[in-house]
Amino acid sequence: MLNFLFIAVGLTLLIFGGNWLLKSAVAFSLRLNIPRIIIGMTIVSFATSTPELIVSINAAMEGFPDLAMGNVIGSNIANLGLVLAIVLLFGQIDVRKAFYITDWPVMMAASLLFFGFVYFDGILQRYEGVIMILFLFLFLIFLLRFQKSAVVDDLHEDDKPLPLHKALLFLGMGGAALWGGSELLIKGAVGLATFYEVSERIIGITVVSVGTSIPELAASLIAIIKKEKSISVGNLIGSNIFNLLAVLGITSMITPIYVIDQGLLTSDIWWMLGVSFIILPLVFFPKGLRLGWRDGIILIALYALFLYFALF
Repeated sequence: MLNFLFIAVGLTLLIFGGNWLLKSAVAFSLRLNIPRIIIGMTIVSFATSTPELIVSINAAMEGFPDLAMGNVIGSNIANLGLVLAIVLLFGQIDVRKAFYITDWPVMMAASLLFFGFVYFDGILQRYEGVIMILFLFLFLIFLLRFQKSAVVDDLHEDDKPLPLHKALLFLGMGGAALWGGSELLIKGAVGLATFYEVSERIIGITVVSVGTSIPELAASLIAIIKKEKSISVGNLIGSNIFNLLAVLGITSMITPIYVIDQGLLTSDIWWMLGVSFIILPLVFFPKGLRLGWRDGIILIALYALFLYFALF
């Protein structure tokens, strides 16, 4: 029971911490007159991936590498198989042309890069992390210079610079909440794995990954309720790109990530590649550049199958 409490409190702190850090990051960016498009593409995207980053770094450094890697792989599957699926059940999404020109190809390239690095030797080395960060850096430069229209502005028109003391307060609160939340989440997750005699990998790709995907799910549902049109496949694909290249890249630069449970390589990573790939044909069939409730049912069915094979 205590482990569930640790997980619940940890996830709550991660959600609030990520939101506070996002407020602080946007506030500082606006004070420094950084263009809104750059804020949306870099600072906002990175801030929303911070829960995954902190959890993965903490898990790897505390000796639970499967929790670190399972968190990212599971989050990427959950972003498309669960979050996007739930969004589609509430209504259709018109997909932008940038989806097949930039977003999806880069996500698949990042996924295959990660696959190539980890599949054959079961370890993500420091130099491989550096390569992943460089790939992300080149992707962001490309977006800034050539694909500005592909970027969805995640900021609202009423965003205003916060007073400096409030920005600093949100920064401190966000950092403390993220770190404390990750400590509690990992403690609860490892305790749960020990109690039920399952691997850290199973807890990582289920409880932890869904928990760290809650910010994306919450943001999507709020946007639906407000009937905003800012939801796009590109938002979730962008989150997956950051999860792979930034979260795993930075984590492996700090400490190499070893695969202990081979299920990550024999099953989970293939599910990640499969769910990522299937988005392309779903976007084009039966109607071009559009996703509807039927696609949502397909995605959530795939996610249910993934959980079934992972757990049983």
